[in-house]
Amino acid sequence: MGEAPVFIVQDLQKGSSNGLESKSGALETATIVGDKKFVIGGTEGETFSVKVQILGEWVNVVELGTKPISCNGHSAVLLKDRILILKKNSKPDDCIWFLEVDTQYVRMQKKLLGTEVVAWSKGVMGNAEKPVIISGPSGVGKGTLISMLMKEFPSMFGFSVSHTTRAPRSMEKDGVHYHFTQKSVMEKEIKDGKFLEFASVHGNLYGTSVEAVELVSDAGKRCILDIDVQGARSVRASSLEAMFIFVCPPSMEELEKRLRDRGTETEEQVLKRLRNAQNEIEQGKSSGIFDHILYNDKLEECYVSLKKLLGLHGCVTPPPKSAPKEIIKIPKDHSVSKIDDKIIINCISSELQKESKNLIMLDVFSLKGGAPGRTRGLDFKVIDSFSNGNRNGPM
Repeated sequence: MGEAPVFIVQDLQKGSSNGLESKSGALETATIVGDKKFVIGGTEGETFSVKVQILGEWVNVVELGTKPISCNGHSAVLLKDRILILKKNSKPDDCIWFLEVDTQYVRMQKKLLGTEVVAWSKGVMGNAEKPVIISGPSGVGKGTLISMLMKEFPSMFGFSVSHTTRAPRSMEKDGVHYHFTQKSVMEKEIKDGKFLEFASVHGNLYGTSVEAVELVSDAGKRCILDIDVQGARSVRASSLEAMFIFVCPPSMEELEKRLRDRGTETEEQVLKRLRNAQNEIEQGKSSGIFDHILYNDKLEECYVSLKKLLGLHGCVTPPPKSAPKEIIKIPKDHSVSKIDDKIIINCISSELQKESKNLIMLDVFSLKGGAPGRTRGLDFKVIDSFSNGNRNGPM
């Protein structure tokens, strides 16, 4: 016989969360927020599902973001505008998730879609450097500036891999040059809010997914995005916190000279790029999208200015990375309580008939980001540990 499910009953501010076993045997939690009840559950190995009841009536709900895989039980804790999900016996990088029920992102999507909306995001310990958005007209030298940055600080910066619906060319590798995907798949993911920006070019879709940017941050690097003004506008309107930099030529005459000196475009293409450049420069200077404007008159001086903006001026070698944080794992047997912005997890494990307990404090005060990307800013520490009644002290 399998073990009986662990039932969690919590009285929380502005809501409650109760563990219950569904008819199918999957553990579900029911969290009440105002006049709504959010029932979260799922069979082990499948994705979580969410059911929403408003004033006793079940309603249709759209789930956005990347849905987590269900496990052998979970706990749910109501925060201000989202529900914290603690997955039992899951991998350390997969045990903390958030279901957003009333965040700004959810309210915006609810207005756009005209229906009830919830959104999933993975919880990550610590913070990440803001991604850097670099835009500018063709020929302004932004690619050269980025190459210089990557060459001098290879361990600090990384590129996100874009998606496209066009077919790969002979030497292109999936996941390296692009993420090659089907148009129907990408269109659905765009609709689900999983892309920061996208554009249709010659009948094919190109875009930057939220996940591609987050993966660079997960690797401990600062993500650089080289995108046009329209793409930057889309990113600015998204939930991603980033630094926006626009690179200007010293003059249109100098830009034309650089384009012609490249010798890679026909006369018609040069004239088209110059027309587009004029429009991009006007938007870059006046739209309010960009935090900083750099003038690339002399390349080395512009590069020094770029490093100053990124806090790297004077760096001979990259600053050392912070030491990796401890990882947290939620055992099957635990109870959860909430005190202000602290989640107290009382973990109980049994090994060779010796019981031990760990009391873990999870701090959710400084949450940043959220769906459709990661929720960062989590911190935790073990505040009590004892075995057979003997206290060992903090870890």
